[in-house]
Amino acid sequence: MKKTIAIVLSATLLSSFAVLAQPAKTAKQAAGATEARQAIFKLVKSNVGILGAMNKGAVPFNAEILQTNSKRLEQLSLMVEDYFAIDTTKFDVKTEALDDIWKNKADYKEKIKALTVASIKLNKVAAAGDESKYKAAIGGIFKTCKGCHDSYKAD
Repeated sequence: MKKTIAIVLSATLLSSFAVLAQPAKTAKQAAGATEARQAIFKLVKSNVGILGAMNKGAVPFNAEILQTNSKRLEQLSLMVEDYFAIDTTKFDVKTEALDDIWKNKADYKEKIKALTVASIKLNKVAAAGDESKYKAAIGGIFKTCKGCHDSYKAD
């Protein structure tokens, strides 16, 4: 029952992005929103770094790390949309986020969802301990990152 309630609440919160997204009212609010977004992506980066090293063979396969980091990435992906609820385009904030995020909310939301799905898949592969599948699952994470970066991140 608790899981069902959590799923319903999560779906409600996620579906409310278009309704809740609103322009920052002050430069201070825009700067704070930008800082929070950047903190989330620093955490994402800190969790994908070891995955890339594992995929390249620079570090050995470690199912425990894959499970831990994939779970973290899943949780972070569920937070990303919330941290873009404040549109900062009207203010001069230091960001690599392109204004298209707020113009193409549905597409951006789908790209975030793709990261969630890829994270869940990686976690399942890690839980199964099948080393023959982990590279493809890690590649799925990086594919979702690239898809979002190509559309919504400045070079």
